[in-house]
Amino acid sequence: MPHVNTLEIRTIDGTAPHGHGVVWMNVPYAEASGRSLRLQVVWPPIEDWFAPVTFPTVVFVQGSGWREQMLGQWLLAMAEFARRGYVVAIVEHRPSDVAPFPAQVEDVRSAVRFLRANSGQYRVDPDRIALWGDSSGGHLVVLAMVTDGVPGALGRHDDEPLGVRAVVDFYGPGDLSLMPEDPACDDLLGGIDPREHPDVAAPAAAATHIRPAAEQELPPLLVLHGSDDDVVPFEQSVVLGDAMTEAGHRIELYRLEGAGHGAGAFFGEPVMDIVDRFLRESFQP
Repeated sequence: MPHVNTLEIRTIDGTAPHGHGVVWMNVPYAEASGRSLRLQVVWPPIEDWFAPVTFPTVVFVQGSGWREQMLGQWLLAMAEFARRGYVVAIVEHRPSDVAPFPAQVEDVRSAVRFLRANSGQYRVDPDRIALWGDSSGGHLVVLAMVTDGVPGALGRHDDEPLGVRAVVDFYGPGDLSLMPEDPACDDLLGGIDPREHPDVAAPAAAATHIRPAAEQELPPLLVLHGSDDDVVPFEQSVVLGDAMTEAGHRIELYRLEGAGHGAGAFFGEPVMDIVDRFLRESFQP
């Protein structure tokens, strides 16, 4: 008799819960300077999509020298971080050649306001929102923090506090007037060299806006910076750290020995553990 092939059916357990996340691509959050500004919103794994569950949320500002951002640069790292139980929203801001400072800080504020107003749709816990940025993005989130709720800060008309609970700064500039020569800094200030015009650069320096803790309540700040950063020197974070400490505000500063600008261990598991621990502590009631 001829051989007859028989289909082999293999069985595995299909009852185990399987949550999966999702990325909401190109979510428009504001119109400014003739541009539609967008968010990439990453959800953590969700087992029950019909349950009205929300998550602590990180608003991440991708560094770019304040120019056009490559929004996917740290998308994979942010998706991995979201697996820890966070919504992560990556913010697009206006490039400096479209709108000079402080437009980028205002865009960060607009993104937070949008997420808070649409918290249910994007599973954002409005009481647990943090800012996080790298390089120029770190500079922007720190400025958003130290000017938050200050009447007229950076020429702003909207002084409603954002209510963020924590801020994370990866290797961001603290004072442009003390930076090495960098055309990106000039571009941010509308073509003005901050080293030659420190008065023009002062509003873009965090220390300008930091007041004693008795007069100003700031959320805790976590700063990580590489010892071998040849773009934004480590001393830039020391300047920021000194200003925060002298004013009595909480700051944690980590020096990553041997790390360069955005290179090395920044988005590896040990550093992500530090960020995760810091955020969870900051989100405690």
